[in-house]
Amino acid sequence: MYLPTAFKEANPQRIAALIESHPFGLLITSPDDVPFVTHLPFLFERAAGPQGKLLGHMARANPQWQHFATVSEVLVVFQGPHAYVSPSWYASPGVPTWNYAVVHLRGKPRLIESRSALKALLERLTHAHETDQADPWKPDLTGEGSDRLLNMIVGFEIEITDIQAKFKLSQNRSEEDRQRVMHVLSQSDNPTENAVAKLMSNASKRIEG
Repeated sequence: MYLPTAFKEANPQRIAALIESHPFGLLITSPDDVPFVTHLPFLFERAAGPQGKLLGHMARANPQWQHFATVSEVLVVFQGPHAYVSPSWYASPGVPTWNYAVVHLRGKPRLIESRSALKALLERLTHAHETDQADPWKPDLTGEGSDRLLNMIVGFEIEITDIQAKFKLSQNRSEEDRQRVMHVLSQSDNPTENAVAKLMSNASKRIEG
């Protein structure tokens, strides 16, 4: 992606935090040079291998898993908070723009063939998203019902080979302009805009430091 130096994020902790707080990503393959996209939740294992690993599953009826046999690399995109920025908020002249944080991961896909590994993946994914529920649901992975469920999905993992993260947070504007944008976004009733303001505040502290 287009990645000006001012917006490049290289801190592994901040990158992992974005993926873990926004785990619903885009899996992109390009068989025969035609892009194919599936929207999926992922687990990110940051300590697995040199750059980490992604785990997920999709419906067996989705043809994308078959692409793994013919493509050497896939792309996964994680979109973090984003917000419109009006030039009317600046102290100095500017143009309309958008502040956002996004992570692009490229890697080598591999199907999870083991039945026990696929069960473990389902349990981990379910736990990750049910743990905050008042009455957490647990999948029943025993008996015939388990076989039917597992036959309907395909599990996979992606060994990450390249990480690009772009946190575009007005770093190219003056401190006064950044403070003005943060103030407007932090006062918004939209929690996503509040989240952008928080990212901007953290980035501003690093710039000042």
